[in-house]
Amino acid sequence: MNSLRPVRGGATEVVAALRDWLAVMAEPVPLVVETSGSTGTPKRVELARHAVLASVHASAARLGAGGQWLLALPASYVAGVQVVCRSLVAGHEPVVVEGSFAHTLAGLPHHRDVPLFTSLVPTQLHRLLTDEREVEALRHLHTILLGGGPIDPALRRRAEDAGLHVVATYGASETAGGCVYDGHPLDGVAVAIGTDGRIRIGGPTLFEGYVDDPELTASTLVDGWYLTADAGRLDEDGRLHVLGRLDDVVVSGGVNVPLPAVARRLREHPAVDSAEVVGVVDEEWGHRVVAFVVVVGAGVVALEEVRDWVGEEHPRSWAPRRVVALDALPLLDNGKVDRQALVARAGEES
Repeated sequence: MNSLRPVRGGATEVVAALRDWLAVMAEPVPLVVETSGSTGTPKRVELARHAVLASVHASAARLGAGGQWLLALPASYVAGVQVVCRSLVAGHEPVVVEGSFAHTLAGLPHHRDVPLFTSLVPTQLHRLLTDEREVEALRHLHTILLGGGPIDPALRRRAEDAGLHVVATYGASETAGGCVYDGHPLDGVAVAIGTDGRIRIGGPTLFEGYVDDPELTASTLVDGWYLTADAGRLDEDGRLHVLGRLDDVVVSGGVNVPLPAVARRLREHPAVDSAEVVGVVDEEWGHRVVAFVVVVGAGVVALEEVRDWVGEEHPRSWAPRRVVALDALPLLDNGKVDRQALVARAGEES
């Protein structure tokens, strides 16, 4: 069980360890999942088996089926762990995606009546949609869970227009993975918004605590609720809308600027392939908003064009004061954008 505290190793090793962990008669020692560290130092999250299984069963109930899962994410992070566990609990070995979905599916037995599923992050789906062979392979899947970061409506529309069934998920390592599907909590999961706008999550999928950090555990697990780092709102239908991280709002020139909203607007620009926005400390402005963009083809997006584009939909005071063109956004192992690397680069170039 050592490879589960924390979960580490290649896919084959992790699958074998999780298979044994799920089969133990008595409640086993909780596994430990390390967070991605995309916004700071990684945390080590303890997840009991009953929490993982609660998530597995609630997911299958919401999707209306269980089946075989294709593993296209690192097995050591919570999304990968859940792909493995969902497949094993359904009685099927998870299939590791080798190279491509098209190649992987071609190697599976044909004419089987077993639903296929996978879990992706937006960056992966964005890239897969550029390859018609991959799109054709993904059409054979019952559902693609999409989580791990903000999901642009345009990306989802492209996927659905291509005939893919996508379900947007929200959750964290601390909730045993995605626990809100398309804005609605899974059965047994409770979602509330605190007076500060913070999203709070309760229910059977919650973690036990952080390894060797009782103070952080006490401040994060409060009265049966996991206090997330995200701001959100519930609409009249009880649907959760995630507005971004609480610390993703910076004060620039005395104005609160929600960085995720600016990044979403930039991704809608016809010449922008992908974008991320960060705030860096600035003597004059308090924080300076810096945009990192990957442009389509050999195009160029000028600063004033970017500022005008943002200003058409949001207050112009939200517009970036610098634009940095990149060949690609830096990514962590789990496919999320490495925001710390972007902040460091923005600081170096200021």
